[in-house]
Amino acid sequence: MTSVQNEDLGGALSWAAETIGPVSGVRRLSGGWTSTMLALTGAHGESAVLRLMDREPWRRHGPALTTREHLTLEMLAGSGLPAAASLALDADGGHCGHPAHLMSPLPGSVQVGRHDDDSLARLADLLASIHAVEVSAAVRPYESWAFEAKYRVPSWATDAVTWETAFDVLRSEPPAFAPTFIHRDFQPRNVLWAEGRISGVVDWVETSIGPAWLDVAHCVTSLTLWHGSDVADAFVAAYVDRTGRTPQPYFEVMDLVAFLPAPGRQEYVVDPGERVRFETRLATVLRRLSRRTEP
Repeated sequence: MTSVQNEDLGGALSWAAETIGPVSGVRRLSGGWTSTMLALTGAHGESAVLRLMDREPWRRHGPALTTREHLTLEMLAGSGLPAAASLALDADGGHCGHPAHLMSPLPGSVQVGRHDDDSLARLADLLASIHAVEVSAAVRPYESWAFEAKYRVPSWATDAVTWETAFDVLRSEPPAFAPTFIHRDFQPRNVLWAEGRISGVVDWVETSIGPAWLDVAHCVTSLTLWHGSDVADAFVAAYVDRTGRTPQPYFEVMDLVAFLPAPGRQEYVVDPGERVRFETRLATVLRRLSRRTEP
């Protein structure tokens, strides 16, 4: 098999074959917001996962993103975290046609419906372990995804004041934080489960040094959209219990606003129920932030 949905993969498979031997099977993996993700099977039983960063606007940043993931996985080797091993890198796409990264496979599947107390505790344990990593390679400072161009009250909003208040908050300086190694896209879609346990964490292209609470916030936003604020708060409590870190609502505001679309881009949050939970969560976090900043 040399194509997936009419895409010619001849160059990519030939390149992968240099590492795992002749490729006898190709299967598209679900998910993959930025990339086409393919499970490859070698003729002699070897297997690998191939990331082809073929979707804009990520493709134009693909050399940096795939290189960052490659270096991060090399750094995490031996850390005990359930991360893949980096097998080969084609950052400029010279062989594959798109920036590409070949990795070892991980067991398990994405299970975003898991939100019982035990699952949330396991997520919190995993995130605490990520934040405990001692950085041994050059890791970039974090970037905010809640930039000024997104500061527009969404058309579906029911309380414009809440959104304008959030934008004003983000125009102020962020609070002080201890620089920490962060996944930067930590959320249930990037966690794999097998037999009731976490078996893998994937998508390391945005790793950074930044506030630990930004990782917490990103997971909280996803949990809020899918399962509601009570589940999100239960995850927060589990993380605080394990780390002793003090919540920083500012970074929750940053992450929520980051989910607004940039000009000309499609909305991320389109489900009516999710929009209600989204706006309600923002109002709740702003109230918490206000209480922290009151004299």
